[in-house]
Amino acid sequence: MRKQCLAALAIFLLVSCNDMKNNENESSKKSKELQQSDSKRETLVSNLIRAGELEVSGENQTECDTYFDAENFKFHGPDGFETDYEGLTNYFKSIRAAFDNRSIERGKIVVDGNFVACQTWIKGKFVKEFTHSPVGSLPPNGKEITWNLINIFQFDDKGRLVEEWVQTDYRSFLRQLGAEGR
Repeated sequence: MRKQCLAALAIFLLVSCNDMKNNENESSKKSKELQQSDSKRETLVSNLIRAGELEVSGENQTECDTYFDAENFKFHGPDGFETDYEGLTNYFKSIRAAFDNRSIERGKIVVDGNFVACQTWIKGKFVKEFTHSPVGSLPPNGKEITWNLINIFQFDDKGRLVEEWVQTDYRSFLRQLGAEGR
């Protein structure tokens, strides 16, 4: 009986050690996947922040272009506004032409796979005609303006932006631009 108990205990320990080894391998694999996932999230967030800085500042359009799949990019704005990468770039050109002292700030950022959602604030002083406002061209009023946006971005497997959805409070935006009620 004692030999049988020792044999059973040896088998139990052998199986337990193999299970522990398998669990360690699975744990190690999951840890590596989490590290890769963290690295991917950091890359997407970093790319998003840099692309926004470049669009708002206009400092290096060539670099900015590398953060987008320019051929396939789709933009979905408020009130059914749709455009491509060229249209988005032209919109930001109009912002740079009309507003001085521009800045962009990202608030809460949530990453889910290849999607990133965030709060965004774009600020600037309205000093020249704004040709791409929601109601058409508007003359400057010299005031500091803040766009308050909620964005959802989709990235491709290369970390480039391929799609963006934006929601904003046009009522507040138009009031700041001096076009309330238009």
